[in-house]
Amino acid sequence: MGFTVASFNVNGIRAARRRGFDEWLADRSPDVVGLQELRCPLSEVGEFPGYTASVDVGSIFGRNGVGLLTRVEPAAVRSWAVDPPKARGLGAFASHGRYIEVDLADRPLTVACLYLPKGGQPAHLQRPGGMREEMDGGAKYQRKMRFLAGFARELDRNRLAAARAGRDFTLVGDLNVAHVEHDVTNWRAARKMEGFLPEEREWFSSLLSPRRLVDVVRATHGDRPGPLTWWSWRGDSFTKDVGWRVDHQLSSPALARRCDAVWVDKEPSPESRLSDHAPLMVRYRD
Repeated sequence: MGFTVASFNVNGIRAARRRGFDEWLADRSPDVVGLQELRCPLSEVGEFPGYTASVDVGSIFGRNGVGLLTRVEPAAVRSWAVDPPKARGLGAFASHGRYIEVDLADRPLTVACLYLPKGGQPAHLQRPGGMREEMDGGAKYQRKMRFLAGFARELDRNRLAAARAGRDFTLVGDLNVAHVEHDVTNWRAARKMEGFLPEEREWFSSLLSPRRLVDVVRATHGDRPGPLTWWSWRGDSFTKDVGWRVDHQLSSPALARRCDAVWVDKEPSPESRLSDHAPLMVRYRD
């Protein structure tokens, strides 16, 4: 049977439920589900039959929010709201509902869920009339870069803590970075866009190593285009499969070696979409 971990940016859990999230969850029945962008107060997250929900909705109304659904109540839960990050540069994000992790009670595994800031273009790439958002002098870019620098240190600390406790470790979530050219359909044009800037991709590379963390999706899928996880709501990008992979699962080496399947659970039509993202699924051998 194996053990399946899903990562899903639901772009608002209330909206995703109206579109059929609960039916998807009951039908697919993954063992662990990492959720990003809950975007609602704790009182409106609701229950998930058959699962224990560990969540941090954050303090910014209608934005962010992360959660982990597990079949068995976790042995421990850590969120930045309760256990603030120790790495310099992350303190400003502690109350935003961006990171949560659990120690599973039924297997030696720590699962972490992250919703990383989207960011923006650096100042030298911003042009009047050439942006979807207002020019900000690179403020959102600098904010994201501070997060990246701090989170790399925090991630090292957390995966090493798991290892010392005899646990495997996996980070799931919307990292808002596409790592390699195969992760973006129109990668040449994307090189000057947030999420595919050279410095963001270099940061992503710095997280990976055969002795630290493995991108299990790329390692299993191979050196070929896709799989994509995000498509714009606009136009025909979903139908034509023109999109990005910004959703990832990075696992400790021993766990990565047990990965035997990865797939994106993309809906069959634009009308049946649950979110602008699709669930990223990874199955491990027991």
